Amino acid sequence: MNPDIPRGPGLFEVTKANGDSVITNIRRIAGTEREPGSLLVGWSTALLALLDAGLFYVSWWCQYLFIFGARHQDIPAMIQAGMFDTGQVIFTGLSLGLARKGQSSKTERFLIQACAVGSAAMNYAAADTTSPRSVVAFTAAPIFAAIVTDRVVSVVRRHALGLEEPSAWKSLGRFLTSCARAAVLVLLYGLRLCLAFRETAAGLRQAVLNAAPLPQPPADDVTPTKKAVLLAAYRAAPEYGRRSAASQVAARLAPLADLQPGTARSYIYAELARLEGESA
Repeated sequence: MNPDIPRGPGLFEVTKANGDSVITNIRRIAGTEREPGSLLVGWSTALLALLDAGLFYVSWWCQYLFIFGARHQDIPAMIQAGMFDTGQVIFTGLSLGLARKGQSSKTERFLIQACAVGSAAMNYAAADTTSPRSVVAFTAAPIFAAIVTDRVVSVVRRHALGLEEPSAWKSLGRFLTSCARAAVLVLLYGLRLCLAFRETAAGLRQAVLNAAPLPQPPADDVTPTKKAVLLAAYRAAPEYGRRSAASQVAARLAPLADLQPGTARSYIYAELARLEGESA
């Protein structure tokens, strides 16, 4: 018997023409052999669906009681209570589908955590906030469901591709850290505004102006000034640099730059003075 031929369920014996017998695997011949551990991963995914169904019902019931107490409307309370949990179910299915296909599901896994946080926040509002036991009992279900879901998706992806994808909790942690930093900055600047209103307001105004400057027109779209138009025409004229012809040239070129003859004459004399200064 060839030791290189895999053993396991579905083995059968094949007898060759020369009388030798070998054991082979019918699944491998048919192209449907399971990868090692695939059965365990499949059962774990099925158990995840069962676990999530139970936990989502617990979370939905807590939210329904709270929302119904506030709205006193049965059907709207049912719909709103299932909002975050249904979103978590949808994103879980999308994440598992992408993981089985070998595709990245970072966005969907992050949204699972976001839905879990939103569901836990609604459950927290329904809990007795003065009792730690009540808070844990109301908020544990969606958070635990999100943790288990994230790990199952991660294992399915590793089993399909052999690649590890960073946990979605890291992205959520960075997001919450950024929110916390922003809240601390708002608090500190609010206190500073109370203590030194004028200086703080002036500093904030300057910071906003520096962060959002006015857009500058492209260099090609800059309209030349009347003086620049006049001097460009004067420098192209044959009388350029002759002081004796300055008045006649100014009168002739002034309409080109939409200037009065006296203003054009002043610009030309200034140009002549600059030339004479450079030649001195």
